Amino acid sequence: MPEQETGLIVVDVKKILSIAGIALVLFFVIAQPGQAANLVGNIVDFLRSSAEAVITFVSNVFNG
Repeated sequence: MPEQETGLIVVDVKKILSIAGIALVLFFVIAQPGQAANLVGNIVDFLRSSAEAVITFVSNVFNG
């Protein structure tokens, strides 16, 4: 079946949101580098403590 011309512009929303997200991160890093570094440090600390909690849970499950 041949495609019909509808006159609509196809917009790739995922691509637009990705570009907007990258632009927002770059703006935040350039405008406030100290706070950006603190935010990254907080995220890393959260991920580390979450991983430690999961490890503790799994070891308690298997060790009784």
